[in-house]
Amino acid sequence: MAENKKIAFMKLYEPVHEKFERFCKARVYGQLDYKDLMHDTIVIAYNKFETIKEAKAFLHFLFGVAIRILSNNSKKKSLDYTENLHQLEFITHEKTDIERTIELEHLKIALSRLPEDQRETLLLFEIVGFSIKEISHLQQIGESAVKQRLSRGRQNLVQILSPKSTKF
Repeated sequence: MAENKKIAFMKLYEPVHEKFERFCKARVYGQLDYKDLMHDTIVIAYNKFETIKEAKAFLHFLFGVAIRILSNNSKKKSLDYTENLHQLEFITHEKTDIERTIELEHLKIALSRLPEDQRETLLLFEIVGFSIKEISHLQQIGESAVKQRLSRGRQNLVQILSPKSTKF
């Protein structure tokens, strides 16, 4: 019985592994190591595997578990995101390119200053690659609300990253 559960779980997990890993890397914001988040999420998802009603909802189920883990973790710890953003590895860069490294650090800081709903929506859309409809389903909001969060998030990023901004 346990072997069948393991096979069924892996059959659903393997195709979504890469998207799930990108989501975890983008979502941790220095709160914890993304591998720890992935591990904890997979353990919980495996234990509650029987509660999944549709196979196509599996990835959304993983995202929901990961978001709850992070939410619980942030309630336990109050971290300063600007000091711990080095763990945000969703953008690759060469260490020899100092200007690019500085730009990426500014982007990481700017992302950490966005409201959580805007930040999460931007990451799901721009980094993970979900459609507006998928994000709407995942966040349990309307498509117009997703579009509004994307628009406001982009506007806030422009303000934060603009040279005239005094937020840095």
